[in-house]
Amino acid sequence: MVEVFKTSVKEQKEAEALISLIHNSFADVMANFDLDDCDNILRVQSINSEIQPDKLIRLLKAEGHTAEVLPDIVPSFGHPIFRSLYREKN
Repeated sequence: MVEVFKTSVKEQKEAEALISLIHNSFADVMANFDLDDCDNILRVQSINSEIQPDKLIRLLKAEGHTAEVLPDIVPSFGHPIFRSLYREKN
């Protein structure tokens, strides 16, 4: 299972400290930040257990940051991204 969060984390040092905190607080979880993304993405993956987004959000909040789950958006075949891909191939 993978959960993706939009965060307020801006600095690499903050991200590294939060990664350590997340790994120490949640068993069987791997986390990483993508601070180059405009949403300062936090990705959390777990193979053996369910990710608890509310607890993760509270943990980041306690450290002075905001986080929100980014919804899974699966575009339909009629979505513009598929139409543009179809045009590129033909």
